[in-house]
Amino acid sequence: MSRMKQSLGLVSLVVRDYDEALDFFVGKLGFLLVEDSPVPEQAKRWVVVTPPGATESRLLLARASTPEQEARIGAQSGGRVFLFLYTDNFWRDYERYKTQGIVFVREPKDEPLRYRRSVQRLVW
Repeated sequence: MSRMKQSLGLVSLVVRDYDEALDFFVGKLGFLLVEDSPVPEQAKRWVVVTPPGATESRLLLARASTPEQEARIGAQSGGRVFLFLYTDNFWRDYERYKTQGIVFVREPKDEPLRYRRSVQRLVW
């Protein structure tokens, strides 16, 4: 029996405003805009971004359309870390993000057994 190959293609992220989210993800983090298409029958847009160099993972930026969805913006994982961004050069990206005004909740540090320098909370 052959082994099935699967991957997560899109993760939906509820945002307040498409353009505000694009400014953050594309403008500040340097993500690539994959698609920005109107969905007129739902008064929405299909907005997809991806980190540079990513081959499978993408974010669907989904504008909140109800008060319940609006309440989840910024707290979609109940206070836990939601997404982990891997990089080939942590310090390069860390310094770039700082110049873009990205807020880090604590200073980076080396942790044993992992190449994880810090837990970051990206705030826009």
